[in-house]
Amino acid sequence: MRLTLPALFLGLLVAQGAMAAGDGTAALGGGLGGALGNVVGQKMGGSTGAAIGAGVAGAAGSAVAARKGSRTKAAIGGGVGAAGGSVIGNSLGGKTGSTIGAGLGGALGGGVGSNLAKGHKRH
Repeated sequence: MRLTLPALFLGLLVAQGAMAAGDGTAALGGGLGGALGNVVGQKMGGSTGAAIGAGVAGAAGSAVAARKGSRTKAAIGGGVGAAGGSVIGNSLGGKTGSTIGAGLGGALGGGVGSNLAKGHKRH
């Protein structure tokens, strides 16, 4: 628990950059989902479980928080970003690095995915 709070704080801090671009809700959902999914996954299945948990929760968090027209791309971005951040963070900093990486990756991926969906209109 003492490692989770700094990871969440750092994820929220980085999500501020995405919020300035107008993608705040998807970025915030992806970051929080990725970090929390990572922690739960670590408890259940080690580093592999952490990456899977971060990806699933990052995708779900981004999709729930994104606007109606951009949910799919936000979910893909949040899931891939959180899972990738978890794997990279684990190799750099162990469990704590994995949680921080999942939060940052989920936030950035959710924000980018939501932003990419803005330019496309369905007819």
